[in-house]
Amino acid sequence: MKAIQLEQFGIEHLHLVEIPTPVIKGHEVLVRTTAASLQYLDLIITEGIIAPNLPLPHIPVSEGVGVVESVGENVTRWKKGDRVLIPFITRWEAGKINAHNNEIRTGMQTAGTLAEFTIQPENTLVRSPKNLTDEESASLSVAGLTAWASLVTQANIQAGQTILVQGSGGVSLFALQIAKAFGLKVIATTGSEEKKQKLKDLGADEVINYKEFPEWSKEVKRLNGGIGVDVTLDVTGSETIEQSILSMKENGYVGLIGFLSGSKITVDVFPLIMNYIRLQGYSVGNAQELNDLVNAIEKNNIKPVVDSIYPIEQTQDAFRKLKSGKAFGKIVIKL
Repeated sequence: MKAIQLEQFGIEHLHLVEIPTPVIKGHEVLVRTTAASLQYLDLIITEGIIAPNLPLPHIPVSEGVGVVESVGENVTRWKKGDRVLIPFITRWEAGKINAHNNEIRTGMQTAGTLAEFTIQPENTLVRSPKNLTDEESASLSVAGLTAWASLVTQANIQAGQTILVQGSGGVSLFALQIAKAFGLKVIATTGSEEKKQKLKDLGADEVINYKEFPEWSKEVKRLNGGIGVDVTLDVTGSETIEQSILSMKENGYVGLIGFLSGSKITVDVFPLIMNYIRLQGYSVGNAQELNDLVNAIEKNNIKPVVDSIYPIEQTQDAFRKLKSGKAFGKIVIKL
């Protein structure tokens, strides 16, 4: 089969190769990958920033979508031809994460999705939405699920609340779309006037250019009647956490889901304590939550935002577009 292998750390060392097709066992499913979607996590793994002891060569990328090619003799839930989402945390079926489930993640401890075929467990595969193309579905099992699980399971969002979404990456845009489907007011931030209009077109009620308002928490409150918001998902980390906290109202929820500017944060606990604000680290969700997301996407006809689609032969270009920070939505590689 064809696959992209990382032979040394660095985007320039991502190469298209021919390797043996994997062989499934009794409860496993062989999935023919049709599209994969890039995460910031994939970039920093490829560049050796995290997991510097990762065994090489390695097949990268953590999320994708495909079609069942064959099933093991004990598989009952899937058949050849079924369209499925490839799980990120491959053991996590439902409930809270535990040490056993948390050991194995696609594109990290196991081979990623940039290969023609992958082996997946029967119990954590989830069907693809009927209303989406494979390229649109490719970003659900990590970016979409992170937004859904953070907002619906953890923050328990309710109609009439206000959410602050930060930037125009995949998770933030999913958060915007999910929040609108639930009836929330959305305030968004961006550093680009061009992206500002795109966020409004996607449904944002208010958009703040953080370059114009470096202390954007004050503008958030001004736009929300002088009070803070109920929910935000902080995708940047060290450079934004202070403003995220200062943007919250009493009993607010700050989801810590990204570290674009660094993972080390310094937090003033006083506003947290005085306003009963909750900080919650979160990384994706389980198969049951992913299935709930699929149902919501179909019923609300939510269309994930795809910035660009690259053939697998242009994988290096796709990674460079991700690194540029200029994308609006997801960068997809088509197999």
